[in-house]
Amino acid sequence: MNTLDINQIKQYLPHRYPMLLVDRVLNWESGKSITAIKNVTANEEFFNGHFPNKPVMPGVLMIEALAQTAAILSFLTMGQKPDENTLVYFLGIDGARFKRPVEPGDQLKIEVEILRVARGIWKYKAKGSVDGQLAVEGELMCTMRTANDVPVGLPAGVTPGE
Repeated sequence: MNTLDINQIKQYLPHRYPMLLVDRVLNWESGKSITAIKNVTANEEFFNGHFPNKPVMPGVLMIEALAQTAAILSFLTMGQKPDENTLVYFLGIDGARFKRPVEPGDQLKIEVEILRVARGIWKYKAKGSVDGQLAVEGELMCTMRTANDVPVGLPAGVTPGE
């Protein structure tokens, strides 16, 4: 089983607290899929204002957790770690749906599958669930660039997805 702890995750994502939203990778398969978790705690900064009397994880942060997990999968698939000049741009989301609130004490289980990679654009099917109940889902798109706007692509011969 391929797993990553928080220190390994930090090698693939530039995000840090409070914006690092992936705590552990439970399993991944290059070019195919990844499963990760985000432990949602009462200490999260956003709960101070969203909402003080009924804390709920903002939907945009649930989507960000899906996107961060997708970025990790892309780098693992390419067999490379990003350097300080590599940026992952979130291009879009289709079919985003929020099915249940995510609250302090929940563990958001994130599952991402690569649908296709074409012309430097990665498309993924992603979902997050809590205790087996779907919380968020959508299809994400991103691209990778260097700080000089040069595309970051797949190594020769790697064609993930169908």
